[in-house]
Amino acid sequence: MSKKVGGRFASGMMALGMLCAAAQVAATTTVEVYKSPTCGCCAKWVDHMRDNGFTVNTHDVGNKEARKKAGISSTLGSCHTALINGYAIEGHVPAADIIRLLKEKPKAVGLAVPDMPHGTPGMEGARSDPYNVLLIKERDEERKDTTIYNRYDPYAKKAEQTQPAPQPDAGKDNNSVMRLK
Repeated sequence: MSKKVGGRFASGMMALGMLCAAAQVAATTTVEVYKSPTCGCCAKWVDHMRDNGFTVNTHDVGNKEARKKAGISSTLGSCHTALINGYAIEGHVPAADIIRLLKEKPKAVGLAVPDMPHGTPGMEGARSDPYNVLLIKERDEERKDTTIYNRYDPYAKKAEQTQPAPQPDAGKDNNSVMRLK
């Protein structure tokens, strides 16, 4: 086997191993979700978590007490609070970010997606808004004091695709055969 093929094989095996590790993290983890019994978007988020391999137990008692007990300030509030492996998850946080949190194990209270942004897991629809997943480092930390853990912007790729091509530098000698004007 040539070095090039061997390197590709090793890279592929490493990627497969990381994917399996992520699946194993989810498969062996139970999420306790505190939500309203009538909230449809919370139920969709629970489905999102199950679709990503998590075991989910729901508690249809609301989430204000769970949020307060977990140390999440009301400025970070959303419609449901989840507890998982010592971390609190507030709102519509994507499963991929939770898997990353569980693998990295930072010293933190947890993650939050405040409010209920359109386009988050459980809030899918015709509209998708940009939003941030926030890392809550300290109990009762205000929104302004958190760290951005991940950014989601459905318009970023569209903006990159529609930007004009770079223009040749002025004063630079361009010896091209054809110039379009």
